[in-house]
Amino acid sequence: MVDVILHGCNGKMGKFVTILAEKDEAVRIVAGVDKCSENAENYPVFTSLRDCNISADAVIDFSDAVGTDELLSACEEKHLPLVLCTTGLSQEQQENVKKFVKKIPILQSANMSVGITVLSGLLKNMGKEFLSRGYDVEIIEKHHRYKKDAPSGTAIALKKAVGEENIPILSVRSGTIVGEHQVMFAGEDEVIEIKHTAYSKSIFAKGALEAAKFLAGQKAGLYAMEDVFL
Repeated sequence: MVDVILHGCNGKMGKFVTILAEKDEAVRIVAGVDKCSENAENYPVFTSLRDCNISADAVIDFSDAVGTDELLSACEEKHLPLVLCTTGLSQEQQENVKKFVKKIPILQSANMSVGITVLSGLLKNMGKEFLSRGYDVEIIEKHHRYKKDAPSGTAIALKKAVGEENIPILSVRSGTIVGEHQVMFAGEDEVIEIKHTAYSKSIFAKGALEAAKFLAGQKAGLYAMEDVFL
């Protein structure tokens, strides 16, 4: 059994993680951390990780980039592996993550789903084949109207997978779209499109729980979802 502290437990993603953990016999949420400390779940909720006095095997973070630096520091102090799912980190914060992976195991991913993990692997090969043949590449990503960062962390990760820094990304923020990412390779007289659509946030919650199971007991270092699923 892997015991997890859920950072951002009262947010939308935190709710999904809590629900799925209750159905998973291999993992359990033993405590939550949230600015809103209302305890509406079957575990105690603290306003900060430093205040949490409950031992655990890992932390899952679905919160806000504003608190990432403090979270990293608290995880180091408590020797807790961290599944870092929060996106929108600044360049300075990302550099800070690189410092902490020398001290604790951190799994960082902009998208926790199996589908995006496999798709990223495919795009690495597709990028090599199509870019060398002069194909144009574009990425279109769509999310709900409340998503703060644009382009999405997933879109940026897919661009890196293709291997071309200058790929344009079109971001759409509308309605209640959970998440859709489309990569288009356009050549002479043909177009190849590959698309991933998330119909529920539960796929991200499930991936985060699998990541926590994997990360518990690992050595310090930076890990990715490819290490979990592939």
